Amino acid sequence: MKFALTVLLSAVAAVTATTINVGDSLKANSKIGRDLLSKARRVEQDNQDAEVVGEWVANYSLKFQGCHHLVQWNEEADGEEDVRLFRKRLVRFRLCPSDTCSSTSAGGCDEGYGDYIVDMQTYLNAYYEAKTEAAEQTCGNYAENYCACEGNGDDNFNENQCFYQCVVDAGMTECYSYYEDQINEDFEINGYMECAQFEWNNGNRRQLDQEAQLFVGPFCSEQGGSIHLGMFSDDTCSQSIEDDTNGATTFYGMTGFELPYSKKSIIGAECTSCTQVDENEDNNNGDDQQPEITELCQTAYGNAGKCESHLTEGTTSYMNEQACTYIEGIKVVREDGMVFYQKAHANAVTTAFIVIFAMAFFAMGFYVWYLRTRLNVKPDALL
Repeated sequence: MKFALTVLLSAVAAVTATTINVGDSLKANSKIGRDLLSKARRVEQDNQDAEVVGEWVANYSLKFQGCHHLVQWNEEADGEEDVRLFRKRLVRFRLCPSDTCSSTSAGGCDEGYGDYIVDMQTYLNAYYEAKTEAAEQTCGNYAENYCACEGNGDDNFNENQCFYQCVVDAGMTECYSYYEDQINEDFEINGYMECAQFEWNNGNRRQLDQEAQLFVGPFCSEQGGSIHLGMFSDDTCSQSIEDDTNGATTFYGMTGFELPYSKKSIIGAECTSCTQVDENEDNNNGDDQQPEITELCQTAYGNAGKCESHLTEGTTSYMNEQACTYIEGIKVVREDGMVFYQKAHANAVTTAFIVIFAMAFFAMGFYVWYLRTRLNVKPDALL
């Protein structure tokens, strides 16, 4: 069975579902792309080879379209303290032709595309690793050559804080997040791109109770347009800390600094090219060679449930449409291309009829009461 069928079966077993909203996007040349797609494995019962990713994917770009979660029964729960219902999180993305993919458009493109859905953990781990690697190369080179951040023996000097201020002064917005993530060295963000136990042993802050276990991990925003980090009380990151901020207030009270990505999304809004760029390769040579596909695109595409109904004819010899029904069932497409989830809302026409009927019923009831009152009065008046 392909991943799509696994997702469909999960949907049937779901107790509740919160769905997708378009918001952000990302381009596929980044390492993000390489990492996600290199791990491309089919989610099947048997050990099988990774699904072959067609060469056509190299000419496309990834566009993040939102996240989606299902509440499922936890088959691994065997103790009273174990969570019986946990959240299964998925990410939806689109492959758009690179020459038409728009980072400012919520949908990315409106023709020649394929829609896909994949496990959030797979997507997010690869995305963040690729994003970090790209930032290390670009921002690290700038910091080394243009930022004077020598500690001079000061124990309180924070080199990463200095680098952050340097790139801010230079207006290098693409480096802000990278150095923000590096400032609090005791909290390794990359370790929480999936649900993981939180341990904080800073002697200057409140110690964790040995019996209290807290977890930090990613979750979908209410309408599914962004992915944030939150603090939870269970190892599936399904039960958030009750402080009305998805655990961010509790986290701050324990550490003294804000939980990264508690307010802004981990996923960016750019198109991510699936063409692997080798900066050490002479761009003037090899023009006739077929471009390589990034690991992100290989992993994301290989693992994803697929709906390729809108791909241009001839793009691939086989258009996989096995996940179309599921994907279509969890979104509403706006005119601007945004995929927006909305819970069951009443139809406007139906609502109008209900209101009219209620008003008519009330008016008739009042009229009946009025007639009865008049009829009761008349006999007395004649006496």
